[in-house]
Amino acid sequence: MKILVAGTGAVGGYFGGRLAEIGRDVTFLVREKRKEQLHSQGLQISSPHGDAVLSVSTISDNSSRDSFDIVIISTKAYQLEKAIQDVKHFTDSETMIIPLLNGIQHLDTLKEAFSEEQVAGGLCFIESTMNSGGKIMQSSPVHRMVFGPLQANWSNKLNEFYQLSKEAKAEIILSEEIEEEMWHKYMFIAGMSGVTTLFRSPVGLIRTYASTAVLQVFQEIADIMAAAGAPLKNNAVEMQMNTLNQMSDKMKSSMQRDMEKGAQTEASHLQGYLLKLAAKHGVRAPLLTTIHQNLTIYSQQYPYEK
Repeated sequence: MKILVAGTGAVGGYFGGRLAEIGRDVTFLVREKRKEQLHSQGLQISSPHGDAVLSVSTISDNSSRDSFDIVIISTKAYQLEKAIQDVKHFTDSETMIIPLLNGIQHLDTLKEAFSEEQVAGGLCFIESTMNSGGKIMQSSPVHRMVFGPLQANWSNKLNEFYQLSKEAKAEIILSEEIEEEMWHKYMFIAGMSGVTTLFRSPVGLIRTYASTAVLQVFQEIADIMAAAGAPLKNNAVEMQMNTLNQMSDKMKSSMQRDMEKGAQTEASHLQGYLLKLAAKHGVRAPLLTTIHQNLTIYSQQYPYEK
């Protein structure tokens, strides 16, 4: 089975690297600068689950017309259109696409670009970043990738991929309830990134001084998702609060870290899309609206969105 990973960042580089580490046929689609870096120093991973320096296969253009069985896309939402253009050169009608993006909106984009039968669901739970030297720094016990068929769209390639990944130094899980899991993660990431960027604080201080705001935003998101017909568990809000309460006091959302670096955020893909659903279904979400306004004001201070 031939696997293509779009990018070698903190997510794709980590999970793709763990598969390459056990000898799987993995190729990374990268830009020329990153390609040169990988060829000179290897794909470097630092992790409590084991460090690695790997010699990996890369592609940086469309000179090769080989098709891959699995394509893993782990870009930011605002990079998705470019990623689709890049990976299309390496797919055919049998290729399965596994996206590891946050949110839900990207599924429609991928289905339009490929086909409904080719797009699987996917998500990951990992705290990782890539440092200035190109090394992937994974820092917590959790390193889980979950994927599975959407609705009844089952492919033998998904099961084959799962079987090939079992020996990897990461949790790679095949789920038959991936759509529900994606909505639950969406609720958590939109709520957590919302409050951490609004209060400019890690989780510990927010739990201590703004727990009512956290509960309110999770409830607003749950109301929106329920109105949109999302498959949620009855205790979805309680589950999110329990997860947040178990996190380290110093934990920050990736969106908060992006803001601290003056980088672009996924606000329109996460909170913005939820507010579109809220408007469509007539659901009030005052705190989520304030969170999105805060992120919009932030975006106007930087040239990337102008």
